[in-house]
Amino acid sequence: MLTTDPLAVPLARATNPRTGKALAKLGLETTADLLRHYPRRYAEPGTLTDVSRLAVGEHVTVVAEVVRTSLRTTSQGKGLLQSTITDGTSRLELTFFATHRRKLEWREAQLRAGRRGLFTGVVSLYRRTLQLMHPECRLFGSEDDAHDEEEALLDASRPVPVYPALAGFESWKVGQAVRTVLDPLREEDVPDPVPADLRTAHGLPTLLEALRLVHLPADEHDWRRGRDRLRYEEALVLQAELARRRARVAREEAVARPRRSGGLLDAFDARLPFTLTAGQRAVGEEIAAELAAPRPMQRLLQGEVGSGKTVVALRAMLQVVDAGGQAALLAPTEVLAAQHARTLRALLGDLAEDGFLGGAEQATRVALLTGSLPAAARREALLDAASGRAGIVVGTHALLSETVQLADLGLVVVDEQHRFGVEQRDALRAKAARTPHTLVMTATPIPRTVAMTVFGDLETSVLDQVPAGRQGITTHTVPADNPRWTDRTWQRVREEVDRGGRAYVVCPRIDADDAPDGDAAGTGAGDDEGADLLAVAVDTVGAQAPPRRPLRAVTEVAEQLRARPDLAGVGVGILHGRLSPEEKDRAFAAFASGAAPVLVSTTVVEVGVDVPEATVMVVLDADRFGLSQLHQLRGRVGRGTRPGLCLLVSAAEPGTDAHTRLETLASTTDGFRLAALDLELRHEGDVLGAAQHGRGSSLRLLRVTRDADVIDRARADARALVEQDGDLSAWPALVAAIEEQLAGEREEYLDRT
Repeated sequence: MLTTDPLAVPLARATNPRTGKALAKLGLETTADLLRHYPRRYAEPGTLTDVSRLAVGEHVTVVAEVVRTSLRTTSQGKGLLQSTITDGTSRLELTFFATHRRKLEWREAQLRAGRRGLFTGVVSLYRRTLQLMHPECRLFGSEDDAHDEEEALLDASRPVPVYPALAGFESWKVGQAVRTVLDPLREEDVPDPVPADLRTAHGLPTLLEALRLVHLPADEHDWRRGRDRLRYEEALVLQAELARRRARVAREEAVARPRRSGGLLDAFDARLPFTLTAGQRAVGEEIAAELAAPRPMQRLLQGEVGSGKTVVALRAMLQVVDAGGQAALLAPTEVLAAQHARTLRALLGDLAEDGFLGGAEQATRVALLTGSLPAAARREALLDAASGRAGIVVGTHALLSETVQLADLGLVVVDEQHRFGVEQRDALRAKAARTPHTLVMTATPIPRTVAMTVFGDLETSVLDQVPAGRQGITTHTVPADNPRWTDRTWQRVREEVDRGGRAYVVCPRIDADDAPDGDAAGTGAGDDEGADLLAVAVDTVGAQAPPRRPLRAVTEVAEQLRARPDLAGVGVGILHGRLSPEEKDRAFAAFASGAAPVLVSTTVVEVGVDVPEATVMVVLDADRFGLSQLHQLRGRVGRGTRPGLCLLVSAAEPGTDAHTRLETLASTTDGFRLAALDLELRHEGDVLGAAQHGRGSSLRLLRVTRDADVIDRARADARALVEQDGDLSAWPALVAAIEEQLAGEREEYLDRT
């Protein structure tokens, strides 16, 4: 059955089967796909030039007549076609090469003597003769160009759209196909996702007009105006869905959990050994007010490394426990979940020992639920969670199991939220009788524009102060090929250990035989922890660099350190994702206690791990990690009363982008500045996650690093639309755009926030 939707017509039918097949290789199947295949840039208008006035290096278009054309085979067996053209007074050579002579025979037939046309290219000089190498040729009255001379000359005066294309199907052929499907369209054929009132308010063209402006611009102003409108549309579609989700949750009912005087929270505050920062107090008041309301809180808590997010989250959990509810803390790995449980118990002291000898008069319990718990410990944790005796339940994916029951779930705290899928989050929320409050924590400082785009349906709280007593961290780069510097690195490790400190040594791989081109900047091949939201998987510079020595691996580095005379007698442990949970616990306990004060690890220690005695972080092959990830690793030291030291060992050459990036990290501890720079270096990919799956970005024109004003405007407009109509049903074209652009895995990624 043939479709009646002009935008859903298969390209093989809208153009021709051969063109449709070529466009399919670009992922373009329908007319709508082709219309959204925007030019990546615009070449300068082809100035019609007098051949006698040509300048070498100039991009020109000349109107000329073919004088003669010859095709021959070179001594290397390649095809060489040379054609002489004239504007009536001066002459210019056209030169074409091909691997075989026969590949140029069609061009020889096209450029027969007496034919007139437009010839576009960059002027070069060969043996004192001006020429155009492989120019574009548009011959008047030819079979492959139906334009007459007048129309062709008009086209030549316009900016030239340059499209992502393929060998054998060049940009200009894509442009021809675009024009074929665009020319017959009418306004009623192209539903506009941007409501008419917003177009009027912002002076925006319709969608059809915008498509014509970007594909067929008369001048630079045209394509800029069209692109600005399409960029706003992308922002509006995304923000409208975020606003709609936010409104849906706001309409749900939650159990109010107001603060209770004389409860656990008051007792905890009274015994805190430090003073809360002004930021912690302010954010705590925001969260407390939202927990006290009968609507579900949805808040993102982010901040600098070591800014005290855990204490803020714990105070929120205690408020819920005081109000008769429970709090669940979901962590992505067993290492992090166990670390959270230890930290919470240490902070609470006897307030976490309900029913135990020495427990406070009013106390609760912190239960830990992971997949590797022994049977007896698991049964006890399950009973504490189901009975409500454990006011705080910490877990990994095991917390989502159907066997886990919670008495009265009031607050869900999700650490590193982007690592969980929508089904996992919903499974936890479903354990509550009514929608629980949600607090999302991320250890990665997120630039404001990213927060608006990816976490746009959450209220955002930022902690930008470090608690008093922290001594700061000094960062240095160490050239890996300088033995004197690398020896000094391990001597500094020994000095810190002798003073009672601990040292992390981070490697990008686990074993020496792991592929060096694997997840170098993530967690090491085979590890079970995902890459950070703002950390690169493989450094863009490193990925393009020439072959280099193999990346350092945990197992080989640990053996080398154990054999070093300057580390004689120092215990060296290892930690990575292939270890069993019991082995991980033993390795981390030995490190924390000082039995093995040097821990060689992958990036399982990147977030959440908190050992106050840790004072040194050594990162090997540091140039293969992202800026934000390095910042997180650096934040694992200097968390006690002694200053931290971070040594970035790298073979990157001075003057390269990789070396400059490490020097930038060494020059600042401002995580937000580094996160923004990291995003710019990676060109942000797809903030909706499609890039993680190898598909094209759902944001074709919008750039969160550049378009903060557009995102701001679209966000305000989207919220206003949702206030008028919570389901956006009054704007069906907008709803359709949301469903099309945010479908499948992209929508799931959005749900993770």
